[in-house]
Amino acid sequence: MAKKKKTKSSFGRVLGRLLLILLETLLLLFLGLYAVMFVLAHGPSQKAASEFAMTVRETSALKFIAGWYFSDEEIAAMEAAKSAGGYAETDTSLISIPAEQPAGAEGPQADAWGFIDEDGDGIVVDRVNGKGFNGYMMIVYDASRVVMGCQPAQFGRQGFTVEQMVQHYDAVAGVNAGGFYDPGGMGDGSIPDTMVVFKGEYYYAGNGVGNGFAGFDADHILHVGKMSRADMEAAGIRYGVCFGPALVVNGEAVDVSTQTSGLNPRTAIGQRPDGAVLLLVIDGRQATSAGARYQDLVNIMLAYGAVNACNMDGGSSSLMYYNGEYLNNKAFVVGERTIPTTWLVLREGASIDG
Repeated sequence: MAKKKKTKSSFGRVLGRLLLILLETLLLLFLGLYAVMFVLAHGPSQKAASEFAMTVRETSALKFIAGWYFSDEEIAAMEAAKSAGGYAETDTSLISIPAEQPAGAEGPQADAWGFIDEDGDGIVVDRVNGKGFNGYMMIVYDASRVVMGCQPAQFGRQGFTVEQMVQHYDAVAGVNAGGFYDPGGMGDGSIPDTMVVFKGEYYYAGNGVGNGFAGFDADHILHVGKMSRADMEAAGIRYGVCFGPALVVNGEAVDVSTQTSGLNPRTAIGQRPDGAVLLLVIDGRQATSAGARYQDLVNIMLAYGAVNACNMDGGSSSLMYYNGEYLNNKAFVVGERTIPTTWLVLREGASIDG
């Protein structure tokens, strides 16, 4: 009996030491991470400090970390700078959508930007690689196939994953779209936090457009900027959501240098002069892809020929679904986010109007 007690006592001491070592290791890691963040927040570079603050502020669950290093007034000033600025009215004459998509007599032909629709489905997916990030650009040649997917009857009741929204409308592809009410990162994605236009009907109009709006009119031309409801009605917007900022307006890069952004997963939408719609998703919060800034999105959209482009909701919501699977790596930890709005690519000849 004495031997058994001794064995149990030895096991207890070993287990206790292991737990103590684990706690000490975790404490050292936390202190090291805190020190790194402190240097970013209070080092000599104001740009690095703002970028650090916006990186965590743009997350749902970790935005409180900014409060460890900055006062409420400092955070408010950064947020104000992020949402500052106006945009020119969208010049629809810069977009010329062909009545029919051209078919090459000798097989698939390269478009003006060198992309080839090899399988003839009207969609090209291109891998995007940048300094510290990667992702996917989807080019949809027929703009009439791109609509906003949502279920207004479920607003305030239930959010949907990108995959669920694609399946509901029997679409080919989809990406996340606008923002949503998300207290503490625990929101169910059922309540848009800004205005939504779906089939010409307005929802949550009293919430405004936030930092920017992107929407298609009846001629399938994308409008971007800070539009009022009156502006949208005058433009005949059929489908639209908000987030922002605008990235490219009337072929010109928007100066986003005053709108501090961190390294995070990103989603954006744009349109080329031939009407082709650009859907971009950038991976983030990963060892191989830290994420992108607003300026990165501007550069990518211009490189792909965008005349107009706008940033959408990002972070753990950033997903691209195509032909039955997600293309990009998911940034969430506890499960896929449910959201109220998406951009969908319908099957050829399909419509959700009526």
